[in-house]
Amino acid sequence: MKELILVIAKALVDHPDQVQINVKDDDRGTIYELSVHPEDIGKIIGKQGRIAKAMRTVVTSASVKSQKRVIVDIMS
Repeated sequence: MKELILVIAKALVDHPDQVQINVKDDDRGTIYELSVHPEDIGKIIGKQGRIAKAMRTVVTSASVKSQKRVIVDIMS
């Protein structure tokens, strides 16, 4: 799952070398905290959050087989 998020995020930003993901297991499920260069926050979120929502949808769909809830948080 981490690799999927990395591929999507690196394709969207201008500074792909500064894309980082921290993984945390919580009682809610697995949380992936995505952090990018400050100039790239808008590119990850998109207009009205459309890109972030689409990324979360893809990751959620890919995690159906694992039977775990997956949460993608975008850190500023």
